[in-house]
Amino acid sequence: MTVTKGESAREGADDKGDMTGGAGQSGDGYVPSQRRLARERYRRARARRATAIAALSTLVTAAVLYLVVVNAPGWPRTKETFFSAHYAREAFPKVLEGLWLNVRLLLICGAAVLVLGMLIAVARTLRGPVFFPLRVLAAAYTDFFRGLPLIINLMIVVLGVPALRLQGVTVDPVLLGGTALTLTYSAYVAEVFRAGIESVHPSQRAAARSLGLTNRQALRHVVLPQAVRRQVPPLLNDLVSLQKDTGLVSIGGAVDAVRAADIIVGRSLNYTPYIVAGLVFVALTIPMTRFTDWVTARTDRRRAQGGSL
Repeated sequence: MTVTKGESAREGADDKGDMTGGAGQSGDGYVPSQRRLARERYRRARARRATAIAALSTLVTAAVLYLVVVNAPGWPRTKETFFSAHYAREAFPKVLEGLWLNVRLLLICGAAVLVLGMLIAVARTLRGPVFFPLRVLAAAYTDFFRGLPLIINLMIVVLGVPALRLQGVTVDPVLLGGTALTLTYSAYVAEVFRAGIESVHPSQRAAARSLGLTNRQALRHVVLPQAVRRQVPPLLNDLVSLQKDTGLVSIGGAVDAVRAADIIVGRSLNYTPYIVAGLVFVALTIPMTRFTDWVTARTDRRRAQGGSL
């Protein structure tokens, strides 16, 4: 395809008009050309149209789902059993009181998981034959606890440890449940950290060594900072999962949000408290999920722009 001299001149004039705002304009600020203003108006109109279509389709979908549910033959009984306003008001304060235990478990177990996961990941990436037993133990740990279902791990720790009657070992179901959560999630987090460490190019470590840093210093000051920054989104996803699974400590008798709901359900035979507990967990999870999405998008933008990760 060839471009004539006249077309080239017109395109150059349009570009110049976009940059200068056209002849006859004065002032220190940038004044967009009519062509640029028209393009911006078109983009805004297209965005408004897309938003309107999305809102309409969402409303239609919600209306259809609502009609399907409320017109189902068993809806009156389901509404009474799962969506009772009376039992929701009764359960809400007790569920909130139990939720404080879940939040404390998330904070304490989350910190322990990050520390233990980092140590296991570092152990798996140590070099040299002298560290072979340590690497084998770290690999066995991650393989075992990643394969063992969390619910079974909780039963073994919460119910099995007290049965041993060991002197000086706690039988508190909260502490034992937190220990089981830490054991399981540290295996997952260790693999996340290990993937981040191995994603750092070997030239980074070699450059650090050429500057006189020891292997330990290169790992601490060069490799780990890059590895952790790269793995922040998956780490946050694991913490979101941990937040939900803190409700499983109720199998040992700890009164958290789930157990508080279960007590009311056992007394009333109405399942609305479970719905209340579920919605409370969802409300707690959504901010963490949105923060994870924001961090992921920010990391992707910096990677696309060639910035540091």
